[in-house]
Amino acid sequence: MRSVKSVIAAGAVSFLSQAAFAADLAIAPSPMYAPPPVEEFGGWYLRGDIGMTNQHLKQLDNPGDPNAAHFASTGMGFDSGALFDLGVGYQFNNWFRADVIGQWRGRSNFHGSQFAPVGVFGANFTEANNYSGSKSEAVVMANAYFDLGTWWYVTPYVGAGIGGSYNRISGFRDDGVIINGGVLSNSVTYAGDAGKWNFAWALHAGLGYRVTPNVTLELGYSYMNLGDAVTGPTNSFDGVTVVNGSGFVMKDITSHDLKLGVRWDLETPPVYAPPIIRKG
Repeated sequence: MRSVKSVIAAGAVSFLSQAAFAADLAIAPSPMYAPPPVEEFGGWYLRGDIGMTNQHLKQLDNPGDPNAAHFASTGMGFDSGALFDLGVGYQFNNWFRADVIGQWRGRSNFHGSQFAPVGVFGANFTEANNYSGSKSEAVVMANAYFDLGTWWYVTPYVGAGIGGSYNRISGFRDDGVIINGGVLSNSVTYAGDAGKWNFAWALHAGLGYRVTPNVTLELGYSYMNLGDAVTGPTNSFDGVTVVNGSGFVMKDITSHDLKLGVRWDLETPPVYAPPIIRKG
């Protein structure tokens, strides 16, 4: 009889122990998912931009004219022109990238005037020159950018670049009007087409919007310093080279550019997902 009671007691203790263990399992909290540390992504990308230029120059010089310093300038400037570029770059991490671009800046019409006020060359003498022509550039530039963080897929950035610009002037014309002692005379001269390489630099700022894991759209602004541009020797209408055979110089050309671009990552950034939790 004692042995039967012992067996029943041992079985009761075992049953209660298993029930308590099962209850502990039922109320135990699920393990928390800890995401892996964020890895900085890097990789090659291609880029392209289209945009518009808003160009200026500091002054128009005529080195071959000894009286050029006596002339005042007015209305010097360029019409807006189109630009486009293509490039390849590398994203080093989440905040720093660099690229090299080739850019073509289309023809932009030039206009302006210079005049000698009455009294500079004598009481009865005055002169005015009206200029026209066009200018274009081919630019090669290396750029570096700093991405400033991302909010709702939008990433503001700043950057800078250095390189070279080949500035070409074509169709330059000088229409002059002279009044001397009450006598009016006209002169027309033409400058040969010419180009010149210059050191160029730029400052950049803008916003990037990631459309897909591989494609980012950019709205950007660039301040460009393109150096100088020169014309060929000037000739009168009958083809005879005039005194200022050295041509004209457009000094310190700068531009405010607005661009719309696209950046295509050649490698897809890693996407992390929580592990699958199986029940039962």
